[in-house]
Amino acid sequence: MFGTFDISTSALVAQRTNIDVIAGNIANKDVTRDAAGNPNPYRRRVALFASGTANGRAGTRVTEIIEDPTPLRMRWAPHHPDAIKEGEHAGYLREPNVNYHTEMVNAITAMRAYEANVTVLEAAKTMESTTLRLLA
Repeated sequence: MFGTFDISTSALVAQRTNIDVIAGNIANKDVTRDAAGNPNPYRRRVALFASGTANGRAGTRVTEIIEDPTPLRMRWAPHHPDAIKEGEHAGYLREPNVNYHTEMVNAITAMRAYEANVTVLEAAKTMESTTLRLLA
């Protein structure tokens, strides 16, 4: 029974991390400069999941958060201060590779997975309580 609690709890933690990453992507979907103020667009981040917990038990975990390698978007914006000044792409603005609609779908999926794990925990708790009541 405690395995069920461990598995669902690890999934809750992993999905919470995933939701935080998705929220960060949405918050930075229009950022064209890095923390130092240089014209370096934000890159979408993705949480990578793996089976098993850090202590070797059954469950799931986020192993790392990586930057999405897909190309940045290019938009014609010659008057934007961060637009490319010279060369083949002069006048274009490099924008983050974050698609708002994709992030919203990912957020809904992560929230549903979170809710499903809460439901599993509640069911396991009810079963545990009923078992103890029958034994008493």
